[in-house]
Amino acid sequence: MCRNIRTLFNFEPPATEDEIRASALQFVRKLSGYTHPSRANEAAFNRAVDEVAGAARRLLRSLETASPARNREVEAMKARARAKQRFA
Repeated sequence: MCRNIRTLFNFEPPATEDEIRASALQFVRKLSGYTHPSRANEAAFNRAVDEVAGAARRLLRSLETASPARNREVEAMKARARAKQRFA
């Protein structure tokens, strides 16, 4: 359920709005226990996703590091290699 909640800070290129939104959606799904809320809860659910995405955006903008930015392609290759080894 939390497959889109991943580290978004200190990558080149920076996290996209879609990545931030996907992480926020997964977080709210996890907290609420809903994958798709009922119509009665849809407004509250969507508002929560918007608020979490906004908080994540502000957090990512305010963080600082002395470490060089990580390359998304290299990190993805490392993750695929770990998965291959784990599930081989």
